[in-house]
Amino acid sequence: QVQLVESGGGLVQAGGSLRLSCAASGRTLSSYYMGWFRQAPGKEREFVAADTYSGGRTYYADSVKGRFAISRDNAKNTVYLHMNSLKPEDTAVYSCAGRISGGSYYYATPNDYTYWGQGTQVTVSS
Repeated sequence: QVQLVESGGGLVQAGGSLRLSCAASGRTLSSYYMGWFRQAPGKEREFVAADTYSGGRTYYADSVKGRFAISRDNAKNTVYLHMNSLKPEDTAVYSCAGRISGGSYYYATPNDYTYWGQGTQVTVSS
């Protein structure tokens, strides 16, 4: 199994940037399909971004396209979510998630993922 731990959340003003990290232990992330999700108070968990482990393909929710970027550093066994031009509506708990296989398919629902981190809070003030 792989254990995931997020970090990098915090309070930022609208228009600012944050970089979230998802560090893995137990297994190497290079063979995992990784995603980021977020959940705002009173709302369901929603897909943010995904990175396939083969083919180098990435997917983004329309709401973050052009502002967020997912990347991974296999040497550090870490996946990142680079968030720019943050808006108050980006406020949520952000969680990383992983699944062992997936090819280059588009996996955007929580049930598609097996492993989850505990989440990190991102708050964007107006």
